[in-house]
Amino acid sequence: MSYIQHHIENHVLHIQMNRPQKKNALSFQMYGQMADLILSVTETPEVRAVLLKGDGRDFTAGNDLADFAGAPGHEQLGETVRFMNALMECHLPVVAQVQGLAVGIGTTMLLHCDLVYCAEDSRFCLPFINLALVPEYASSYLLPRLVGHRKAAEWLMLGEPFDATEALHFGIVNKVLPVATLQQEVDSVLGKLVSKPHQAMAFTKSLLKANQDEVAVHINDELDLFIEQLGTPAAREAFAAFIEKRRPDPKIYN
Repeated sequence: MSYIQHHIENHVLHIQMNRPQKKNALSFQMYGQMADLILSVTETPEVRAVLLKGDGRDFTAGNDLADFAGAPGHEQLGETVRFMNALMECHLPVVAQVQGLAVGIGTTMLLHCDLVYCAEDSRFCLPFINLALVPEYASSYLLPRLVGHRKAAEWLMLGEPFDATEALHFGIVNKVLPVATLQQEVDSVLGKLVSKPHQAMAFTKSLLKANQDEVAVHINDELDLFIEQLGTPAAREAFAAFIEKRRPDPKIYN
């Protein structure tokens, strides 16, 4: 069974992470499938927008750390990089529908979507520091510009979760809704997006993303440090502790 489900409906490519028993934790294969789907819209003229969502109660708990920890550094990142590049370079409007957990890259990817709608029960977290890692995919570039240095430092240096109200206040999401009406709101927004003039929409998105060269440079800087950190004893101990459901050994972790 594929952990990524997709279909095209009313000119929208629906991409759904479909691993609810693991809180939609993302494997290399899932990243690769999502990358292929987003890239496919360049050859599918009927598609006018893309929707990202999770099955079940959560958006995604982020990387599947068991999958992640068991592969060499470059292999760990290859499919993730391809997915994020596809997301960032997509010429169509991308909408994210979030509920429950949006952890790690589950929050990072929202910074590269155009519109984000979340349920009242949503919980966001950027816990890279807790894994002895650094921020990823320009989150350390985009967040200070979006929410200010102090709030970005709080989220990235402490790695603690924040709720939907805080996400709305600082512009991470467009709107917070009851779970029961979230899908209806997202469907309404998608209907409006696909009804707009296609070329004008593409140009508008291109203009909004005019700083992508700076973002790309920052992503490369982050990746270099991310890969370096993956090989450290602290990171290996943090991953092992997470998988074994124990506290990290402070002699190694610190």
